[in-house]
Amino acid sequence: METIAREIKIGKKNQTKTTWLSIFQVLQKLFKQSIVLVGLILLWEIAPRIGMVNPEYLPPLSDALKAWGEMIVTGELWTHFSTSISRSIYGFLLALLVGIPLGLLIGWYPLARELLNPTFEVYRNTATLALLPVFMLLLGIGEASKIAIVFYSCTAEILLQTIAGVKNVDPLLIKSARSMNVSSYKLFTKVILPAALPTIFVGIRMAGTGCILVLMAAEMIGAKAGLGYLITSAQYNYEIPKMYAGIITISLLGLLVNLGLTSLERRFSRWRQQPNA
Repeated sequence: METIAREIKIGKKNQTKTTWLSIFQVLQKLFKQSIVLVGLILLWEIAPRIGMVNPEYLPPLSDALKAWGEMIVTGELWTHFSTSISRSIYGFLLALLVGIPLGLLIGWYPLARELLNPTFEVYRNTATLALLPVFMLLLGIGEASKIAIVFYSCTAEILLQTIAGVKNVDPLLIKSARSMNVSSYKLFTKVILPAALPTIFVGIRMAGTGCILVLMAAEMIGAKAGLGYLITSAQYNYEIPKMYAGIITISLLGLLVNLGLTSLERRFSRWRQQPNA
């Protein structure tokens, strides 16, 4: 009995030591990942105060955060944020509905690739913002032109990665499935689509973060609301802390979009981490 009690005690000590070691490793990892970011934040706060930069053009971070909090309280930030996020979501969802099926079609069927590939090459090599005046002339400066420019920019990236994902599926997987007399539908849904999914999600993530940048540029040129309009309006009115508050909001929005799409990718690609699935 004494031997068993001693072994249990030793086991508990080892378990406690392992737990503390895991916590230490997590804290060490967080420290390494955040040290540069914390350093930049401190530099932003200190540099204007000690005269390294002109505080009229780059105010301390605390001033920008103060303006950010004031806009949250008044509801001004939410108005512009909700406008931008709704435009991004509508354009992004339309790009998914068009880009993924069309990319699968071009990637899987040689005839579709021969017919559509030249047009696609011209399309993806045309700068999105170069067409912004065209969208504004055809659709005005309202919601339609902003959603259209987001749709245009996102579709190209999703199309490109979807085509690449389908074309780069391991031929051995396809041959193995066909040797078992798998139907074309099951071959596509059970082999091609799951194998291409990681590459497709690369395009989705790139499109999700890129659409925010394109939309901001569009709102800066011609809009009456939105985060891009907020930044431009604050610059013209010389409300510099408010301008930086808008920039911080865009950065946080892009980060949240990327984190959300990464989590979604892990959920749909869970089979890659589970060999027995």
